[in-house]
Amino acid sequence: MIRQRIEDRLLKSDPAQQDPGYTFVQARRPAAVLVPIIVRPGGPTVLFTQRTAHLHDHAGQVSFPGGRIEPDDRDPEHTALRETEEEVGIAPDRVELVGRLAEYNTGTGFTVTPVVGIVMPPFEIVPDPFEVAEVFEVPLDLLSNLGHYSFHMRVRGGRLRRFYQIEHDNKIIWGATAGMLRNLARVLAED
Repeated sequence: MIRQRIEDRLLKSDPAQQDPGYTFVQARRPAAVLVPIIVRPGGPTVLFTQRTAHLHDHAGQVSFPGGRIEPDDRDPEHTALRETEEEVGIAPDRVELVGRLAEYNTGTGFTVTPVVGIVMPPFEIVPDPFEVAEVFEVPLDLLSNLGHYSFHMRVRGGRLRRFYQIEHDNKIIWGATAGMLRNLARVLAED
């Protein structure tokens, strides 16, 4: 039921109505993430990783499983599934892909394709200790409420950064991940 609802909304959504993220960076590196929606008895959740503090890009941040699109990857879906298996151990055959959100441009020069997938338990989480400090889930109902997002501005690297943020259980989801989540919430809110 949740799969069909999300798939229908993604098919009807207009990517032009979604936040594209930062547009001032000229050179873009393609990347893809999986927005993993987990079917749970108490309601669907979204799975996140907290990146380890030593990584070069987005160290310590909360993110979706994902990464750069490699030359051998067929498409963003392949990248998202490959990276999810590498980072958290969820095999591609446990994920039913239902669509994409609009591409999202990060302030660090990536153009990210968010691929939405439904994950049916059971599955085992096996985090890659080099990349992933923690794996956790947040209820989709909370993330789908646009009123839970706050807007922030901060000067970083001499540039004014504008970003959204959402909090749950002492976890702060912000930046590109929050922007993509907010796009998902907007899609789910469409009639």
